[in-house]
Amino acid sequence: MASTDTANSPQSPAQSDLPRGTLSGDTQTLGERITIGVFIAVPFVALVAAIPIAWMGGYLSWLDVVLAVAFYAFTGHGVTVGFHRYFTHRAFKANRGVKNTLAIAGSMAVEGPVIRWVADHRRHHKFADKEGDPHSPWRYGETVPALIKGMFFAHMGWLFDVEQTDARKFAPDLIKDDDIRRISKLFPLWVALSLLLPPIIGGLATWSWHGALTAFFWATLVRVGLLHHVTWSINSICHAIGERPFESRDKSGNVWWLAFLSMGESWHNLHHADPTCARHGVLKGQIDSSARVIWALEKAGWAWDVRWPSPERIESKRVDDYGGEATLIAD
Repeated sequence: MASTDTANSPQSPAQSDLPRGTLSGDTQTLGERITIGVFIAVPFVALVAAIPIAWMGGYLSWLDVVLAVAFYAFTGHGVTVGFHRYFTHRAFKANRGVKNTLAIAGSMAVEGPVIRWVADHRRHHKFADKEGDPHSPWRYGETVPALIKGMFFAHMGWLFDVEQTDARKFAPDLIKDDDIRRISKLFPLWVALSLLLPPIIGGLATWSWHGALTAFFWATLVRVGLLHHVTWSINSICHAIGERPFESRDKSGNVWWLAFLSMGESWHNLHHADPTCARHGVLKGQIDSSARVIWALEKAGWAWDVRWPSPERIESKRVDDYGGEATLIAD
């Protein structure tokens, strides 16, 4: 299948072909801010209500669990493998089918269109924990009150920032890719599929409205809410606390208890020390399911030129006298 390298396309897309929020000078409208608020608040309420509802009995089935886990893994890896390691950092190359599937899967995480997500994250790396970083928890200073305010901003307050990242500056390669520009523009469609597929499957599998309703609660609302807050925790928690075994120019840290749910993204210190590395959990015992997905794609012949870590490169970035044995993906 065709390569995804479209950065040298001779023609620039028409301005009308781009999703809102990707043009220089664009600002969020009131309607967009209200929509973001709804998509944050409703899944969060469901997430809070999940434990008492599960405790009541009759409102959680094995089908709900399977659907929630499956959609969490599919959309979550769409963000971690696709939006992050592939589109943002080019940690590997992939064929067109994988490229487009990752873009759609990441869009179904309901974290914004792929072009906007990538532009924001590239800007984050350029100005990590300094002025210009769109979501640093150190934005307001290092005192306890300032850090509390900064943590909230880094976690989700930044999503309401009126000024949008200039994608023409930070993601010109994606803007020139016809497939990705089209997928980004169709973001509302991917959101609708993400929200509606679980209850459709649940309703058809049980042939009941009850099955559709419980699937919507667990595999749509709770799943989206959990994935949102795990993703945002990388911006907030992993830039405030955690071990720092590798040299980086910011405050990124490794937070082990987020590793499983974040699919390896919370090994954040190594990521900022070596952003293009395809594996973030490079020390022995560090879970990184995103790296395993990339490994599987490579074995299938669908991905290549993967930037796997080498012991020598890891050692060159390690803080002096910090313990821990490096591991390779083949281990």
